[in-house]
Amino acid sequence: MKRIIVFIALFALLIGIAQAEDYKMTMTTIEGKAMNITGTKEGLVFDDFKGKIIFLEFFGHKCPPCLKSIPHYIDLQTKYKDKLAIIAVEVQGMDEAALRDFVKTKGINYPTISYEKSGDMVPYISQRAQWEGAIPFLVVLDQKGEVQLVQPGMLPQDALEEVIAKLSK
Repeated sequence: MKRIIVFIALFALLIGIAQAEDYKMTMTTIEGKAMNITGTKEGLVFDDFKGKIIFLEFFGHKCPPCLKSIPHYIDLQTKYKDKLAIIAVEVQGMDEAALRDFVKTKGINYPTISYEKSGDMVPYISQRAQWEGAIPFLVVLDQKGEVQLVQPGMLPQDALEEVIAKLSK
């Protein structure tokens, strides 16, 4: 059943992508760094992470599966820092100052963005992937920025490593 839902979500995203034109967006990390992103027919291109696999994670600070995923992402970012970029967008409304404290407390080692500084990204993903706000929500992009996986719900670390291995070939 889970695979059917993922397939439907991916199919819907691909249909939406096929109809879209390039769309420029900017998100700002909690450190104040602007990220320039282009939405394309195939996916998303992050200017700062060209040539890397990207895990774009929408999460919440009160979401148990989201919290459980954080140590996995920290490990993966450390282990695959040369080929992987993890980008997290907090969507449960935590303000920027509180999110900075949260990131420090959890030891998060990847760019994190508050909802208020995510620009058009959340509505863009909502429209393109028919995402209705369930979290965690992961979009995996290959080195060209093409969508390879849309995953509502948490994936265990070994499954995430399989995705990295597959896309690294």
